[in-house]
Amino acid sequence: MKKQLRMTHQREVILDELRKCKTHPTADELYERVKKKLPRISLATVYRNLEVLSGEGLIRKLEISGRQKRYDWELQEHDHIYCIQCHRVENIDLKRDRGFEVLPENAKGYSVEGCRVEFFGLCPKCRQTNKMQKKGETTMGCKTCGTGTLSDKQREVLEALSKCNEPCGSKDIAASTSLEPKQVSCQITALKKKGYVASPARCKYEITEEGKKALA
Repeated sequence: MKKQLRMTHQREVILDELRKCKTHPTADELYERVKKKLPRISLATVYRNLEVLSGEGLIRKLEISGRQKRYDWELQEHDHIYCIQCHRVENIDLKRDRGFEVLPENAKGYSVEGCRVEFFGLCPKCRQTNKMQKKGETTMGCKTCGTGTLSDKQREVLEALSKCNEPCGSKDIAASTSLEPKQVSCQITALKKKGYVASPARCKYEITEEGKKALA
C-alpha cells in the first residue's frame, strides 16, 4: 500500500502561504513568505516540500513557457494567462466545453490524457506603465513590473550564464567571473526577479530569452 504523506508543520505553513497567494508563486517567492513564519527554513527545504506536495497531488506545479516552475493550490482544472513583462501568472476562464478533441488519426499513437492551454500578453499594470512611458512621463513603474537596469555584477553573471550550454550552479558561475559564490547567489536572486534567469532544477540556473535581450 502507498505510504500516507506525513503533514509536517513546515508543509502546513507552505500550503497555508500558497493558499494566501493571489498569483502563482515560484519556490523563491514562496520561500520569502514562508521564512517570515519559519526563519530557520532553507530555500532547499521549500523546494523539496513543494516537489513532495505536488507529487502527492496536493498542489499543482505549473510549467510556464519553460520558465521557473510556479505552484498553484487550486486543483480543479483551469487555465492560465502569463504577463510577458512582469511575469505574473493568473487564472483565466476558458470555456472548456467547446472542446479540444484530438482525433485518433492525428494523435500520432499517443494516449491523450489531458491538455494545457497557455495565454500570454501584458497585464493591466504593465500596459499602464508602458502607456505612461510612451507619453514621456517619468515613472518608476509598478513594484511588480519594474525591472530596472543591469548592474556590472548582474551583467557579469548573465554573460557567464550565456556561455553555458546547460544549467549551472553558483560555484560554476563564480569560477568564470570575478565574484564569490555568495555574491553570485545574491545577483541570481535579483536577476530571477527581473525574469532574466530561470532555475529549471534546484540550485541550477540558466539565462532566459529576456536575459539574452538585456545583454544585447
